Formats: sequence, structure tokens, C-alpha cells
Amino acid sequence: MNRTIFRLALPALGSLAIDPLLTLADTAFVARLGVIELAALGVDAAILGFAFFGFNFLAIVTTPLVAQALGRGDREAARRWGGDALTLAMALGIPVALLMVVAAPVLVDLMGASSDISGPAVDYLRIRAVATPAVLLILASNGSFRGHHDTKTPLYVILVVNVINLVLDPLLIFGLGWGLEGAAIATVFAQWVGAGIFLRLLVKRSMVTRPQNLVEAIPSMLVMGRDGVLVSVRTAALLVAFTYSASRATRLGPESIAAHQLVMQMWLLASMLADAYAIAGQVMVGDAVGHRDEPSIHAITRRLMIWGVAVGGFLLVVFWSSRGLLETLAGNPEVGALAVEAGSVAAGMQPLTAPLFVADGIFLGLLALGALVASTGLGALVAVSLMGFTAMGDSLPGIWLALAAMMVVRSLVFVFSYGRSVTAAVRS
Repeated sequence: MNRTIFRLALPALGSLAIDPLLTLADTAFVARLGVIELAALGVDAAILGFAFFGFNFLAIVTTPLVAQALGRGDREAARRWGGDALTLAMALGIPVALLMVVAAPVLVDLMGASSDISGPAVDYLRIRAVATPAVLLILASNGSFRGHHDTKTPLYVILVVNVINLVLDPLLIFGLGWGLEGAAIATVFAQWVGAGIFLRLLVKRSMVTRPQNLVEAIPSMLVMGRDGVLVSVRTAALLVAFTYSASRATRLGPESIAAHQLVMQMWLLASMLADAYAIAGQVMVGDAVGHRDEPSIHAITRRLMIWGVAVGGFLLVVFWSSRGLLETLAGNPEVGALAVEAGSVAAGMQPLTAPLFVADGIFLGLLALGALVASTGLGALVAVSLMGFTAMGDSLPGIWLALAAMMVVRSLVFVFSYGRSVTAAVRS
């Protein structure tokens, strides 16, 4: 079981890293441009996180649907789920991209950005919006590969994407003097290359079946849409909390949102280690559900949670010891000091968040989406309330303490709903 977990989890780190790693690379380079540019990137990162992660259900739902189909021995159904997920990705990606281009000024204004930040933030957001269909195609492709127990191929593709971005970033930002817009163009190009590689591999390996027409794909898309709505509600609640935290940091000043951006990217990057185990949970639990094997589900859950606790302790040590890196990335003494304060709270969250993220994967493998919605919704409500109605929202460390409270609430909901969710999944 450990070998299976590692075989799935370790390569999954790369596939999880696409947007946070690209944004972290942008952050490191953009920080050299100045506080205003870094603050604009922080505003846009929160907006893009809400927009893109809101469609994360394309990977989240596709993975267990494909895994459960393969668990039943129905490879044709697995291919249909993969093809219909790609169709849905394009159907959603194009209009969302157009909407983001048109509504960019409104979205930036809603974040409470000051006049000196809003201009570069709008320009960056409009450029990044062009890659929206590519991001959604990448999400759907990841879901298909994961469902087929293949997390290595996405890793190789992501490595290519990150190399392209790292090469283009300094060239466009500094070499051609395009500044913040150059960072956006580099990311857009890299993401479209990644989407193209994924599509070619899926077709070449006969992992997807393309629907003859849109009507043929509607039944599957409705099922995915139904599950996707629940996942999107859950994701929306999570992103509301994170976006509101960025909004509160923005109102504290350019230095605070810049520091918040740095800590958030480091926190997301650290959390990916736990998310990798969550992906293993999605695949392994989904396969066990397909076999209607309840004892295996419980055994997989126990083993994954042990690893979740171990990962949490490891991340606590790593995150705490690397807080000085935040000062280096900041390129500004005041931003660096704020980032270290907030980073201390983020480090202390790791022993709680790592097992929680692993539990997310287990519940997704069960397709126990109601429990996920309840967990995240209640947690987000607590976090937003603490930031909006208490003194926690008046300082950067307080904002991160409110996010920690959200994680506590989410964990409690999972504990009390696990047994019922397993029974429902096996009997469905």
C-alpha cells in the first residue's frame, strides 16, 4: 500500500504545481520591479485563484469517475468521461476568458486596490485571462491521467511548462522591458504549450473518446455538472475565505498585500506535498469504491491519514526554518518583516492542514461532495466572520489566525461524517 501511495503521490507534486509555481516564479521576478508591481500581482493572484480554482472540479470530478469506471472494468466508460471532461473544459473556458477581459477593472476594484495598483493589475489580469481555456484543459487532462493511475506523465508536462516560463520571465520582464505584462505573457504562453502537449498525449494513448457532437456528450456533462456544482460551491467557499483575506490585506496597504502574497504562495507550495497524498487518496479510494470494497476503503484511509500527520510535522519544520526566504523574496525590508510575522502563523498551521488536505482527497474519492460542501462552507463562514467582525482582520498575523480557525472547523466536520460517507459510496 505504501508503494502504491508513493507511486501516485510523488509524481503528483508536479501536476499540482502548475499555477502556484508559475505564480511563484512571477513573484520572485516581479518583486524586483517594485512594491506596486508586487502588490498588483498579489491582487491578480487572488482573483485568478478564485476564477481558475473555481473550475478545479474538472480534475476533481474526472479523477474518481474515471477511477471508479476502471475499477468496474469498464474502460470505454473511462474514455468517455475523459473526452466529455475536455469538451466541458472548452465550453466553459472560452466564455470565462471573455468575461474576465471585459470585467477586469470591476474585479480589481472589488478587491479594494488603490489607484496606483489598479492600472497594472487590470493589464496583467487581461493578459492572463487569455490562458483560461488552456488552464481548464490542463485540469481536465490531469483528471483523466490520475484516474488511469498515471501521475508521472502530468509531472513531465509540468516540468516543460515551468522551464518555458522560467526562461521567458527574465527575457520578457527585463530583457524586453515589458515589466509586469511580460510576466503575464510568459505564463500564458507556457500554459498553452502545456495544454497542447496534454491533448496530444491523451489522443495518442487512446485515453479519451471524442463525442460525435455536443448532444452526445450532454448526459455525461450533466452528471459532471451536477457534481461540479457541488465541488464549485465547496471551492467557492474556500476561495471566498482566501480572497477575502487578500482583500483585508489590500486595505492594510501595499506592503501588507505584497507580504500576504508571498506568504500565500509559500503556503500553497508547501501544502502541495499533502495534496499529492490527497490525489493518491482520490485514485485509490475511487478504485476501491468501484470494487465495492469497504474494508479496503478503511485500510487506505488509515494509511493515508498516518502519512498526512507525518507530512504535517515535516512541513512545520521546513516552513518555520525557511521563513527567512520570505525576506529575500520580498526585496523590501517592511514587506519582509510583515511576511515573516504572517509566515510564522502559516508554519504553525501545517500539522493541522496536511491531514485535512489528505482527508479532502479521501472524500473526493468517495464522491462525498455534500460533506465537502458542509466542511468548507462552515469553515469559510467562521474565517470571514473573524476577519470582518473581530480585531483579527486588522493585522496580517490575525488574518492568518482566522484562516487557521477555518481549518479546525473543516476537520471536525470530516471526523463526524466519514463513516456515513463510506457507507453511502459503497451502496450507491
